[in-house]
Amino acid sequence: MASYHIETYGCTANQGESKLIEQLLRDAGHYKVENPESADVAILNTCTVIEKTEQTMVSRAKELESLVSDLIVTGCLALAQPDLIHESGINARVCGWDEVPLAVGNGECPTTTKDTLPIIDGVIGILPIARGCMSDCSYCITKKATGKIESPSIAENVSKARNLIKAGAKEIRVTGQDTGVYGWDLGERLLDQLLDEICELPGDFRVRLGMANPKGIHGICKSLANVFSNQEKLYDFIHAPVQSGSNTVLGHMRRQHQVNEFRDIVSIFNQHLDHWTLATDFIVGFPTETIEDHQQSLNLIREVQPERINITRFSKRPGTDAAKLKGLGGTLKKQRSSEMTQLKLEITSQAYRSMIGTHHTLLAVEPGTNGSMKCRDEAYRQVIIKDFEDYGITPGTFLQSQIVSSEHVYAFAEPV
Repeated sequence: MASYHIETYGCTANQGESKLIEQLLRDAGHYKVENPESADVAILNTCTVIEKTEQTMVSRAKELESLVSDLIVTGCLALAQPDLIHESGINARVCGWDEVPLAVGNGECPTTTKDTLPIIDGVIGILPIARGCMSDCSYCITKKATGKIESPSIAENVSKARNLIKAGAKEIRVTGQDTGVYGWDLGERLLDQLLDEICELPGDFRVRLGMANPKGIHGICKSLANVFSNQEKLYDFIHAPVQSGSNTVLGHMRRQHQVNEFRDIVSIFNQHLDHWTLATDFIVGFPTETIEDHQQSLNLIREVQPERINITRFSKRPGTDAAKLKGLGGTLKKQRSSEMTQLKLEITSQAYRSMIGTHHTLLAVEPGTNGSMKCRDEAYRQVIIKDFEDYGITPGTFLQSQIVSSEHVYAFAEPV
């Protein structure tokens, strides 16, 4: 049996794939080591969402190749650009996620069963509910890696969630390339029903819904908001990446939604929940983006006040239709990104300042730095408890707290 070292980059869905890989490796008798120099084989689970990330992945693959005798590269870079690793002069085996356990075992079949408890990270359990998406965005290379949506049944996903809880998970992260289209390949919209059934499982835990494109959740928005309103175990948190405030740019991106559909989602959740966290994404500097388009994005941010915003400067990805377009200059993209980032900080800072003096039920998730504990409130906002050991707090503890101060993207609290 082999010793292995695994590194994971990218989204929560990628992290979930690595957890599944590790479960299969463990059940086949292989064991994990922290240092690549001590491993028989190193596994690099990659991301390729933007060009800078791609360069980082190639660079890290070269570093690992120099440290180990056997390197396996998997993940989105491996699947979307399988020739890139070898073209970069790296001696590695390039595999799909599902192929890694057999590659490590040189063809030996793992012995895992359906009843095997999943691996969790501390008290965080990752639940990939489906793989793939239903979009065809003109800029996205990840689609080449993930393909169309493939949805396991509700019963299968609920069973996985039950196993996570049995294994000690206190926070279940429901993930996928696009959770909003779960069930579309089965001819149904099932996300609301799935979340409802997971939250009905016995135990003290919370559930976080991962990224869901606006088009996927727009059609079930009212029923989905009802689930959020009725289920206390569900974090009042939605990550719906709008990408632009301009319908013209959204059309060029081949996004399936329009801005008003995104506004509908925000409005309906505002009607159902007293407070919730909206997270969204923007791509700055898409090749066809005008100054007016950029201003529409800024105006949309001012209007809906998202508390979490991921800002990405457009970069051309090989083989995508958007890569054929004449790009905007780097200086212009940097200026627009800086302007949006400044607006983001103003909104997020105000959101966390407004929490000061309020009381919240927190879930302690994982230790931070300098004797602190990272916690999440009911709306998945990050709250820090200093000197947590003085209060007897451990990961997985639920506690009542009062917010006493804040920073740009988190607040500080004291137990009460």
